[in-house]
Amino acid sequence: MNKPQSRYLSLDVLRGLTVALMIVVNTPGDWGHVYGPLLHADWHGFTPTDWVFPTFLFVVGNALAFALPKYAEQGDGAVLAKVGRRTVLIFLLGFLVYWFPFTGPLDHVRIPGVLQRIALCFGSAALILHFCKEKGALWFSIAALLAYWLVMALCGDYSVHGNAAYKLDLVVLGKAHMYEEAGVLFDPEGLLSTLPSIVNVIAGYFAGRLILSLGASYETLARLMMAGVACVGVALCWDLAFPINKKLWTSSYVLFSVGLDLLILPLLIYVIEMRGQRRWTYFFEVFGKNTLFIYLLAQVAATVLFVTDTYGWMYQHVLLAFAPPKLASLLFALFFMLACWLVGYAMDRKRIYIKV
Repeated sequence: MNKPQSRYLSLDVLRGLTVALMIVVNTPGDWGHVYGPLLHADWHGFTPTDWVFPTFLFVVGNALAFALPKYAEQGDGAVLAKVGRRTVLIFLLGFLVYWFPFTGPLDHVRIPGVLQRIALCFGSAALILHFCKEKGALWFSIAALLAYWLVMALCGDYSVHGNAAYKLDLVVLGKAHMYEEAGVLFDPEGLLSTLPSIVNVIAGYFAGRLILSLGASYETLARLMMAGVACVGVALCWDLAFPINKKLWTSSYVLFSVGLDLLILPLLIYVIEMRGQRRWTYFFEVFGKNTLFIYLLAQVAATVLFVTDTYGWMYQHVLLAFAPPKLASLLFALFFMLACWLVGYAMDRKRIYIKV
């Protein structure tokens, strides 16, 4: 059995893979021409794209497994200060990204969002794990998934505008601060659905603690895979009553996405840590070392390209000249992702790592 280490390349690769995929699915050349697997499910259901965001939360939990014990050594005050500071900063960055380029009125800026959810889930999970310990976090996870199901079942239906999550967002946030797409008002990162998404972070934490405890070993692989199969099995059964739905972030969706993570992670551990096959990993390491910065860069750069009409020009006048629409749209996303990678590569070569 390999001895536990202080850092695992497989976790960096999983984080980098998630960021790379997130950039690709967020920046097609034309949203009207996108291959099906690169789109979210219209409502109920699951596509490869629906795996990306919950896995981002899962890897946040992985990192927390390494960081939280160090915070705890400095006492409760240090935990509150470090966790609170990071939560606020990430939330604020997410809010500013949506407001960028700072020309619109603040009373019409979307409040929820990807980074905002990451911030809230990180902060909540960290405090639960620190003050309630791992047993308390496990009970919280079970209670959160069941309570969310109960609220959604009793306070509405599972339609776009009939569900309890939408109703709460409409009352608390108001239309002006919610996400709207193609005339449909609904925020997939709203208030109520943040509750079950905390479980994705806690699950990542438990996976990270297991790896820290047992190292890259066959026992680790077996435990992760058995937990993954169990989560997927429960999710598919639960789907019959509470459908797998990314936009609602249903409890079955949480378990299904966590289950996939628990099946993919041991594969990476086996290939990278145990077999030592690392020639292909550096590409994803670059994304994994400056995760937050590269994600922010991608969001801001895409906005600049769109506002200056460069986005559409590159797609229509360059890529469409030699590729059919869907392929051209995918190529735009890949080129954009590679451009972000080059920035990350330059930063890594100069050992510049920006963390919050």
